[in-house]
Amino acid sequence: MPWLPSVVWLILLILFALVEAATVGLVSVWFAAGALAALLATFFTANIWLQIGLFALVSAVALVLLRPLSKKYVSPKAVATNADRVLGREAVVTEEIDNLTAAGAVKVLGTEWTARSTTGQAIPAGETVLVDRIEGVKLFVTPVQTGKE
Repeated sequence: MPWLPSVVWLILLILFALVEAATVGLVSVWFAAGALAALLATFFTANIWLQIGLFALVSAVALVLLRPLSKKYVSPKAVATNADRVLGREAVVTEEIDNLTAAGAVKVLGTEWTARSTTGQAIPAGETVLVDRIEGVKLFVTPVQTGKE
């Protein structure tokens, strides 16, 4: 059965290609290249260890050489949302912030947000606060020290 290794490599090549087609990122194209090299080797040698070695070598070289390029050009980059623009900005308290009663609102960049105090202390309306983080649709804020104490 001298054709058996060729069939095995062909099946592996098709399997790796199907896995690659079914996924979003490049995950098995390296192994498909190795399987193709091993399949081509079956036409020149019957030595199975040489075929396996060629599969491993070509797969490793393809992975080492092409993975950085695929990460650079194929991987999606994180895109900041509009909500991220408010982080670190100053805001004005429009409704007293009281975590105990789950009340409070601030206006930042022209938009009104529900707000909570990061420290847990109540913050009166009219105060200037700094946006620390976003959780869901709530901003967590801390009072800005104005030096008038």
